[in-house]
Amino acid sequence: MGLYLRFKSSDMNFFSLLDLIGTFVFAISGTIAAGEKRLDLFGAAFIGFATAIGGGTLRDMMIGITPVSWTSSMAYVYAIVLAVALTFVLKEQIFRFRRTIFLFDTIGIGVFTIIGVEKALENGINTTVAIIMGILTAVAGGVIRDTLNNEVPQIFKKEIYATACFIGAIVYILLKRIGVQAETNQITTILIIIGIRVISVKQQFGLPRIDFKAQ
Repeated sequence: MGLYLRFKSSDMNFFSLLDLIGTFVFAISGTIAAGEKRLDLFGAAFIGFATAIGGGTLRDMMIGITPVSWTSSMAYVYAIVLAVALTFVLKEQIFRFRRTIFLFDTIGIGVFTIIGVEKALENGINTTVAIIMGILTAVAGGVIRDTLNNEVPQIFKKEIYATACFIGAIVYILLKRIGVQAETNQITTILIIIGIRVISVKQQFGLPRIDFKAQ
């Protein structure tokens, strides 16, 4: 979250926009999940906030960036407040669609994977760890959201989730190395992550489970 990198002006604006979009959609996802548990406004806002900033905060702490990025700009706080407010105002329309959380969560992991990878690379982290940071940035907010709502986090279910982020992070780095224009690379990779996630759910693809129960 909260990228303040030394990019060219156009890249800076586009990447910051991606960051705000990711923050916004994850805040909506957290607020919807809280609403399904019938929490009050404060509880829903808290979970929306934690979902939106959880992954980026954990990433920055692990990389050693202080203060954590989102605290340097009120734009992220405004994005979260707006997301929470819109979710409550439009709750009837939003809750009418059962897959709304899935939609916003999927967009969020696509955006935050790329943000996490790029933030790590910009701060001198090697490629392998940068991929891990990308996955962490994408999934940690959802883990926090589901844990606070007393649900099994998506990452621990059979569905393709972190795997989509992993594939997307690798594609992003490969395209970056062969010189694909930054914005094209970012959009392409985000769409790949979203596509993998959507197709895997529709087709019920999943990784094999490890079963230690006695036969």
